[in-house]
Amino acid sequence: MRAYECMFIISPQLDEENTEAVVAKFDKLITDQGGEVTKTDRMGRRRLAYEIDGNMEGYYTILYFNAEPGLVAELDRVFLITEGVIRHLIVRKDG
Repeated sequence: MRAYECMFIISPQLDEENTEAVVAKFDKLITDQGGEVTKTDRMGRRRLAYEIDGNMEGYYTILYFNAEPGLVAELDRVFLITEGVIRHLIVRKDG
């Protein structure tokens, strides 16, 4: 398994309960597919550098996890179709 880091921004229109549900959804997806979440960093609401889909703020979350490359492709696909996620980035950690 390889180490990855995933940062995603959730729409500020979602309430706290729905925001937590989105974070839990990705935690569960990683563990159900045989990966291991090592750390979840909820950075909270922050101002965006530029407007995205009419939003000037977003809820930032970073997931650190270990997984096989096939899981990363599935995670990317699910991010693209999840309502409320306005941006995401998955990178492999070297080391």
